[in-house]
Amino acid sequence: MIRFFNTLSGKLEPFKPIVEGKVKLYTCGPTVYDFAHIGNFRAYIFEDLLKRFLIFRGYKVTHVMNITDVDDKTIKGANAEKVKLQEFTKKYTDAFFEDIQKLYILKADYYPRATDHIPDMIKIIKGLLEKGYAYKKDGSVYFNISKFQNYGRLSKIDLKELRPGKRIESDEYEKESANDFALWKDKKEGEPFWETEVGPGRPGWHIECSAMSSKYLGQTFDIHCGGVDNIFPHHENEIAQSEAFSGRRFVNYWLHCRHLIVDGEKMSKSKGNFYTLRDLLAKDVDPYALRFLLLSTHYRKMLNFTFEALEQASSSLKRVSDFLYELKNRQFEEGENKDISRLVEGANKEFIAGLDDDLNISVTIRALFEMIRKANILISRGKVYRKDAEKLIASLHSFDDVLAVIPGKEEVALPSKLKKKIEEREKARADKNYDLADQIRRELLKQGILLEDTKDGVRWKILKGKP
Repeated sequence: MIRFFNTLSGKLEPFKPIVEGKVKLYTCGPTVYDFAHIGNFRAYIFEDLLKRFLIFRGYKVTHVMNITDVDDKTIKGANAEKVKLQEFTKKYTDAFFEDIQKLYILKADYYPRATDHIPDMIKIIKGLLEKGYAYKKDGSVYFNISKFQNYGRLSKIDLKELRPGKRIESDEYEKESANDFALWKDKKEGEPFWETEVGPGRPGWHIECSAMSSKYLGQTFDIHCGGVDNIFPHHENEIAQSEAFSGRRFVNYWLHCRHLIVDGEKMSKSKGNFYTLRDLLAKDVDPYALRFLLLSTHYRKMLNFTFEALEQASSSLKRVSDFLYELKNRQFEEGENKDISRLVEGANKEFIAGLDDDLNISVTIRALFEMIRKANILISRGKVYRKDAEKLIASLHSFDDVLAVIPGKEEVALPSKLKKKIEEREKARADKNYDLADQIRRELLKQGILLEDTKDGVRWKILKGKP
């Protein structure tokens, strides 16, 4: 049975989707005013792990991730660069899609952009005005938090702190500022605006997600994810405006991941410890290792990013890729060892059990490496046969359907010229022309191909990129 920690209830709950076998998932996407940083990707990779695991467990997942392309930050950025909002946000939207591909994050089914859904927002705002949950003031429209009885239940905010009637227009604010929030902001000089039935202006940040999630997933859906920084005010306000409008429960399960820190400190440009994915790739960081590091700490625990931890993640993945290479390239004898079947079955059960328990990734990773350790012992004793190797390979591939961290899982075909070079070297070695063999080895190394001579013959590895 799958269990998730629901921020709304504050406890672990068995997961029961609204429709059996199907999951409707909404994850807070990027605000496209800058390149995404590794703290953002900590959240996106946690959400990718969740989605992959649900698919692994047989669910059909409909996934929506929004693109926030109009808010305080994007407008400020566009004005600073003196370009139109659409031109400014396109640059960072394109970069986001490039980045998630490099980290092997599965694409969502829908990526709605806020600017494409203004009519959907206006529909909700009009409904809230009609029902008395919202009011107009100085050309803007605000949500009256005193009208929504359950305000604060997600963030566990003290209801005594609520200050209805005191309005706030800023998209993001502190928990102590539990004020009426802007649904629609009056037209201002230097800001893009839309002519609508509630007046000229632009949307507040919070209404955007309510409109886009309900359009693609319905007024009630299964899971909503994000970082803990989204709980208040963003997700709290989403619940209030969505449930006030529809009269229905908005989301059944709220999953939030903790922050990422760097070298034990909050990530900050002023401290020089602020990294985008592009910064790290420029330092030749392996995206597989980065992904593994970002998912290897439970999503509800603080993750401390260090380059030492990144090296450890890389070493761990090398153990996996070397093991997989051994299984695919060693000449195993025909036969089967029942101990391998039991080992694989036990590892599979532990792998699933860990993720069933609120994505307990430490249990899952331990299952993977214990299987490798025990299988390697049996290999060294000559007790692994061809069918056993096939079972181990299938299990690794199955695990990686969820983790997506194993480099070289797919076979890479070498260009024929390089294959011919390897064959020439083998002939030179057979002829005891070791000078020529060493020369060819060095030539291949310059092209990123490392040759390893083993008792089972020569093995090749791609060191960096594809040749």
